[in-house]
This record gives sequence, C-alpha cells and structure tokens, in this order.
Amino acid sequence: MSQGHSTLRRVLRSAALCAGGAALLAGCAVGPDYVRPGVTTPAAYKENRDWHPAQPADTLDRGRWWTLFGDPQLDALAEQVDLSNQSLKVAAAQYQQARALVESARSALFPTLSLNAAASRSGGSTASTGGGSTGNTVSVALGASWEPDIWGKLRRASEAQTSSAQASAAELAAARLSAQGQLAQSYFTLREVDAQRQLYADTIAAYQQSLQLTQNQYAAGFAAQADVVAAQTQLKTAQAAAINLGVQRAQLEHAIALLVGQPASTFSIAPEPLANVPPPPVPMAGLPSQLLERRPDIAAAERQVAAANAQIGVARAAWFPSLSLTGQAGYQGAALAGLVAAPNLFWSVGPQLALTLLDAGARDAQNRQARAAYDQQVAQYRQTVLAGFQEVEDALAALRILEQQSVVQDEALAAAHESVRLTLNQYKGGVVSYINVITAQATELSTARNTVNLLGSRYVASVQLIQALGGGWSSAQLPSADAVDAGRDGNTATGSSDKSASGSARP
Repeated sequence: MSQGHSTLRRVLRSAALCAGGAALLAGCAVGPDYVRPGVTTPAAYKENRDWHPAQPADTLDRGRWWTLFGDPQLDALAEQVDLSNQSLKVAAAQYQQARALVESARSALFPTLSLNAAASRSGGSTASTGGGSTGNTVSVALGASWEPDIWGKLRRASEAQTSSAQASAAELAAARLSAQGQLAQSYFTLREVDAQRQLYADTIAAYQQSLQLTQNQYAAGFAAQADVVAAQTQLKTAQAAAINLGVQRAQLEHAIALLVGQPASTFSIAPEPLANVPPPPVPMAGLPSQLLERRPDIAAAERQVAAANAQIGVARAAWFPSLSLTGQAGYQGAALAGLVAAPNLFWSVGPQLALTLLDAGARDAQNRQARAAYDQQVAQYRQTVLAGFQEVEDALAALRILEQQSVVQDEALAAAHESVRLTLNQYKGGVVSYINVITAQATELSTARNTVNLLGSRYVASVQLIQALGGGWSSAQLPSADAVDAGRDGNTATGSSDKSASGSARP
C-alpha cells in the first residue's frame, strides 16, 4: 500500500507542476479592454430654460414616483403592477436566465472532477485449441480536466455574460418603469373620461331644462314647434355622446386590468372625475449628462456595448493555441475484492495543445462579425441616448405649451358660460330665436370638453416627463459583477425606493 501512496504522490506533484505552469501563462486577456463610447450631450435642455431650480424637498421617490400625484387609488394600482404584471415576470425570468449564464461561464474557469466506475465481462477463442476464455474487468477512477485561460478567452466570455446580465437587469427596470408609466397614463385618461361623463351629466340636465323652457314657450304661443324639436334633438344627441364615452372607459379599465395582472371580466374601478387642479411639478434632473445614469434603457444599451466588446476578445482568442490538462488515477482489476491495492493502481496526467491551422477563413469571419456586432451596439447605444434626450424635450415642451394653453382655455370657457347665460335671457325675452341658444350651448359644451381634455393631457405629459427622466432610477442600482455572480438581485431587480435630489420642472 505504501507503494501505491508513493505513486499517488507522484501523480499529484506532476499535476501540480502542470497546473502551476499553466497558471503562470494565464495572465493576459486578448481583445480590447472596455471603454464606454462617447456621446454628445447638450449643456442644458432647450425646453427647460423657463423652469425654476428644484428645492431640496423636490425629489422623485425611486420606485414609487407615482406618489407624487397624491392619489391613493393610483398608489394601490401601481403596487399591484409590481406584484402581478406578467410582462414584468417575463423580464424577471429573463434576468434569472442571464444570471445563470454568468454562473455557467464562470464555472469554465475552474477544473472539473469526475468519478468513473465500470465493470465488464469479455471472452474469446483461440484457433489452435478451439477453446475459449472469459474474464472480468472492474475499474474505478477519479478524473480531472482543466483548460487554463492562457489567452483570456474564458474570462472574456464570462465578462460578456456578466455585462449581458447587467443589461437584463436594466431591461427589467425599464420594463417596470414602462408598465408603471402605462398604468399612470391609462389611469389619468380614465379619470379624464369620468370627468367628461360628469360634464355630459351636467350638460344633459341643462338641456332638459332648455327643453322644458321651449315647451313652456311653445304652449304660451311665444315659440314655434321647431324650437321644441331642436331642443329635443340637442338633448338626445348629448345623451348618445354620453353613452358612447362608456366604450372608451371600458377599454381603459380593461387595459389597466391587464397591467395589474387581473382578468378584465372581474376588474373594475369606481368612477371618479379628474380633479380640476393642475398636476404637481415634476422633479427635474439638472443636466442632460445625468440622463445617461438615470434611464434604465440607456444603461441596458451601454451594458450591451460592454458585452459586445468582450466578445471581440473571445473571437480573437480563437487564433491562439488552446491548452488543456487532463489527469486520471484509479484502480483496475479482475474483481471488486482487493481492487484497491498497489498492483491495480493506474494513473495518467499530461497536457494537450491544440491549434487550428486551416479553417477556410472561419476565424477571420468570426472576428469581423464580433467587430460589426460591437459597432452595431455602439450605434444602438447612441441612438438610445438621442431618443432619451428627444423624449425629455418633447415632454418639457408639451408641459410648457399645455400650461400656456390652459390659461387661454379657461378664459374661453368663462366666455362660453357667459354667452349661454346672455343668449338664454335674450331668448326668454323674445329677442333671439332658439337656434342662437343651441349655437351658444354647443360652443359651451365643446369648450368645456376641450378644457377637460387639456387637463388630462397635462397629467399624461407629467407622467411622460417622469418616464423620460427615468422615474428616479439610477445606474447605481444595477447589480455589480460580484452581485450577479453571487446570485444577489441588486436594487434593480427588486425595486429600490431610495431618493434622489434633482431639479424641478416648475413653470
């Protein structure tokens, strides 16, 4: 047995020497080290020039930005999105897959061990004697293999998977922000429809009074029957329009049900008109350059660039020889009894070097493909950044212009109310015909509807600005490479709620 132990020690020394020599070689990584691509960022937002700086209290609550609007119903629905939205579950599962791929890539850096056991019975015959013989063979062996990462191919592959996992985490955050934004926009549009329905209810009540007025005037001989018919037509038209609003409300309610992961057939929201108050000011990032750190879609695009950069190193490593170390030690004999004995010991250890000499241009094509994929991701990243700036400018412009429009619209509504009052008095006095009343009331209804639409648009534009600014998200919430490898989700996957001071979009 001492002879067997001595042999095993020689095996271990040989394996250690091979591994040590390979480890000394595994010190470099081919391919370019990653540098974030440069992008052109403006010094300031063009549409932000008239907004006041934020106060310390003007902050977006990361992960709960919708609380800015102070609507308990919206708060409850937004919480359901994070819990039950199926699109978010898809994105979360994709992140888990990406994280598993990181673990798989990292495992290639380490040796693999295997245990092999076999038993066989064989026989044969000899031509000279015509007889036969049989024999048993039993073996058990421990095998090991390792590919030293001499050129950094495995490290680059791991780096690519880690960056892809971080991109997936950012995409999860972007999906969450998108779902929350869709919910808020649909919710405020629903409340706008409720306000429209309330407006029609008030209008129908007024038209009923007008109909009664014409009937009384007709009975007294002061009005023609045509006035009564015109008033009836006006009333029925308004009632039909009010009923038609139910279609839009039902569709919005169903859309919200989908976002919160509920069946549309069992989901409902009680009517409540949108409050006739302007939306609160939106906390505003001070510099456009900060947008690169605040939008998860930009962070995802940047991480995809890093992954593509690492893949260039993987492709370049194919031009260099690969080294693998294999070893095996065990026992082989004719029977299990006494198998573990020095005479039955066998072992082997040694390196294997492989280098592709001719591949008809395959490696060169892989290099060109990796370079082109990197260029594609860089262009996509820069396009995402430009789109982000555009969305912020669009939302800022919308809020500014809608604010200006609201001032004029309120004046128009006040004038329309006064026009109806004066025209009705003139009709009662026999000064004008009822067609003048109908015209004034139609103008009043149209102006009132535009006022409600304008208020809803301002709330939707506020949500769009919050989304364009990233909803208070920060790239600091991305899981680090170590966190991805260790299986920790990081703030992005779980939804952080820390706060970030910034500027405020306040006209």
